[in-house]
Amino acid sequence: MVSVTVLASGSKGNCTLVSSSGTHLLVDAGLSCRELLRRMHLCGEDPRALDAILITHEHTDHIGALYVLAKRLKVPVYITEPTYHAYRKFARDSAGNRIAIGCVELFCAGSTFQIGDITVSPFTIPHDAVDPVGFTFRSDGVKVGICTDLGYMPASVRNHLRGCHALMIESNHDLEMLRGGPYPWSVKQRVMSRVGHLSNDALADFLTSDYDGDAEFLILAHLSEQNNHPEIARVTAERALGEQRSLLRNRLLLAAQHEPLPAVRL
Repeated sequence: MVSVTVLASGSKGNCTLVSSSGTHLLVDAGLSCRELLRRMHLCGEDPRALDAILITHEHTDHIGALYVLAKRLKVPVYITEPTYHAYRKFARDSAGNRIAIGCVELFCAGSTFQIGDITVSPFTIPHDAVDPVGFTFRSDGVKVGICTDLGYMPASVRNHLRGCHALMIESNHDLEMLRGGPYPWSVKQRVMSRVGHLSNDALADFLTSDYDGDAEFLILAHLSEQNNHPEIARVTAERALGEQRSLLRNRLLLAAQHEPLPAVRL
């Protein structure tokens, strides 16, 4: 059995558990260490069972608790070399000293690797970070995709996401809410850019034209609290999916910032 548990998703912190029968992986560590561990316990997950932490990119909402968590749990951190160098430029310990992760496993986008019984395939995504990646995970004949923090959906990303049994994908903002919202214009431009975040409408375009429709579960993630509303994101995705939705396919779930999403089991 493969399970996906979104502990948090949004601009204030991101972390997701992907587990097989024998391997437990944490994707990103954007909450405080204390809150991340609290949410794991809340979901019935044992932090001591973690086999590795995987990092998508160096923005604080994805990497904030990495040093403390990796040190506490003594697990390896899988990260690209450019992302690790970018992280070390600003990361400091409580005394203000530069830090280094104890056990780092470097990987490259496009090169598949194995952790326990899970095959991990990282792929490049368009975002304003040094070397951002999405992931697919395969185990026991099940494929899971995690793809957030991207400004648009290039063909390479669409290809990686084919055949997923569960797909966690960004539905960050409603364009009208963003344009009329409180962000400075420079920030609005960044969010709407091709290295920003995927809007509800951009995701709908993907679901209508390029999505294979095969996933049992579709998890909308990284929803903006300022520039989106869960029901707007949900209705936009539902309309795009149309008749592809059923009791067995494309069950729509929304990941939240302030509470974990119950585990999706496959």
